[in-house]
Amino acid sequence: MSQNLVPLVMKAILGFSGPLNVFGNDYPTPDGTCIRDYIHVEDLADAHVKALDYLEQGGASLACNVGTGRGTSVLEVIDIAEQVSGRKVPHVVTSRRAGDPTSVYADPTLVRALLGWKATRDLRDIITSAWNWHSKIENV
Repeated sequence: MSQNLVPLVMKAILGFSGPLNVFGNDYPTPDGTCIRDYIHVEDLADAHVKALDYLEQGGASLACNVGTGRGTSVLEVIDIAEQVSGRKVPHVVTSRRAGDPTSVYADPTLVRALLGWKATRDLRDIITSAWNWHSKIENV
């Protein structure tokens, strides 16, 4: 079972699970929830293609952060999911999980400079794609 937030939000909206657990609302962030960098799978695929092109042209093997460089809170994800789906996301706030950092997001400076790549899809695009897929299938 996925532990990624967007699929869990979709399952909660569609009633395929119980309410979504929001792990903590007392972080030092604007809304008290954790902040993460969300990337559309198609943007990630585009980055991989750019990396392969770079290697084929003789570029050296390297590691780059691939992400939007923008952090989004759990409650912001829930809000956009509600806007896109037109439904409420059932959720409950529970205690923090041990070891969860407050904020994690990529610095895509190197991938932009070396590969000429940057994310072109925003969180609304991610949620819309997820909603379109999940709402057409049964209990994934």
